[in-house]
Amino acid sequence: MITVALAAALRDAGLRWHPTTGDRFVIDKPGVDDDVYTVSEMTVERHDSPSGTVLGFNGTTEWALDSVDAAESLWLPREDQLRELLGPSFIGLTRVAAGGRVVFTVTATIGGVDRSFASETPAIAYGQALQAYIAAALS
Repeated sequence: MITVALAAALRDAGLRWHPTTGDRFVIDKPGVDDDVYTVSEMTVERHDSPSGTVLGFNGTTEWALDSVDAAESLWLPREDQLRELLGPSFIGLTRVAAGGRVVFTVTATIGGVDRSFASETPAIAYGQALQAYIAAALS
């Protein structure tokens, strides 16, 4: 899973969230961003209205929440979602074990140049690549 800081950086770079079943998110407020929620018709349900999207907490006891506005939430995209967002720029993922440590490297074509992003967590490497991809697309 990506970090809250990387998710915030992706959001700030322009990544927009359209909540779907299976998406993970945190409430984007200091002190409560440690709890990760998952959108599910049984627990957290997306409600679309003309004024925006609201995430309804059905049958949960967390803080006795009924709902939270999606704008107050921070999406934590999964590895597969990040890979999909990279689209055709994604070249590959490699895994290298050395010295009791495993490093995953995502390679993507960004701005016409093949670049690599390494992390001990594949999702973080994908997130770093997507962050660079968005920045290149906006420049």
